[in-house]
Amino acid sequence: MSGFFLRKSNFIPDDYQKTLFDIDFERLYAQGIKLLLIDLDNTLIPYDVTEPDQKTIDLFAKLREKGLHIFIISNNHEPRVRHFSAFVDCPYVFGAKKPFPFGFRRACKQAGIVDPLAVCVIGDQFMTDVWGGKRLGFRVIVVDALKRNSEKWYTKINRKLEKNVLRKIEKNNPELFQKLGLAEKR
Repeated sequence: MSGFFLRKSNFIPDDYQKTLFDIDFERLYAQGIKLLLIDLDNTLIPYDVTEPDQKTIDLFAKLREKGLHIFIISNNHEPRVRHFSAFVDCPYVFGAKKPFPFGFRRACKQAGIVDPLAVCVIGDQFMTDVWGGKRLGFRVIVVDALKRNSEKWYTKINRKLEKNVLRKIEKNNPELFQKLGLAEKR
């Protein structure tokens, strides 16, 4: 059973971009993506920031205009997630317990999206966002963490595990490693 969860393919994102703003959302929409599940901490804002900048607020509005459903999905506590989500007028799932499927499934159910091929997870961590999304058959885009020196102690543990995952991807599939641009991620 643990072999299924720890398969290497569960740790390989479909794409890597430096930031959320580098993602080609037009292409995702054209490929049938209808729901974006976006991580909060260090994907949208650093841990030591509570509110989005205007560029982020504008991006969310633009994505909604295109017809994309967006959910903030975070392992963090409700007050932080709710506060941020109010600024971008977006539903959210707090205490998601990523990489477990509960939070992902809750967001999909609330959005009314049942097809995993219509869902894209965007986050900065391999051990929560990538692993959790890939286990459920979602498309996953990994981005660089916005500010690593403000991360919590448990995220720092995940970063050490992430380095091992990246080393294994590079060793076992160097072409994919280069294609995804993961050398920059380290």
